[in-house]
Amino acid sequence: MFTGIVTDIGEVIEMREAGDRHLRIGTCYDVASIPTGASIACSGICLTVVETGSGNGSWFAVTASAETLARSTAGSWKVGRRINLERPLKVGDELGGHIVTGHVDGVGRLVSAKPEGESLRLLFDAPQPLMRYIAEKGSVAVDGVSLTVNEAGKDRFGVNIIPFTQRMTTLGVLKPGDGVNLEIDVLARYVARMEEMR
Repeated sequence: MFTGIVTDIGEVIEMREAGDRHLRIGTCYDVASIPTGASIACSGICLTVVETGSGNGSWFAVTASAETLARSTAGSWKVGRRINLERPLKVGDELGGHIVTGHVDGVGRLVSAKPEGESLRLLFDAPQPLMRYIAEKGSVAVDGVSLTVNEAGKDRFGVNIIPFTQRMTTLGVLKPGDGVNLEIDVLARYVARMEEMR
């Protein structure tokens, strides 16, 4: 379980194919504190740490299955790709964003990024089936970042990101056409399911 508050920007430093895709991700985290089997959200994708190391900088290794590659942006990652990182929530931690599971619901695309004061207004295309769960003033995770929805239409939604978020995540460097991992608010999912069951 995560909160959508990014605590590091990592970088894919090695990638190899051997049945699944094996990735080594450079990080500023103290990898001595990351046990094998721990979960780390990598641009919103909950991945299991299978190895850690500190030669030539700290890193952790993960494995991405064919399902993960097909349903997220991980299928297009290359060496050098910068990704948002978040370690899992611990009991007693501050819940600064919203409840994020790390289970990507679909891939969206940036339509536009326009300055609005010091902030950036980002407009995303989203798969139409997900839009029923995305509501104005609700929450959505974009590449693992917890954001408040400013506008929601039939197949697009918009958010604003403040300068801090632009600097501390990868969202500030997105370009139109770039894909992003989307996770809908888990509460919205269950509310919609309860309505279906009535």
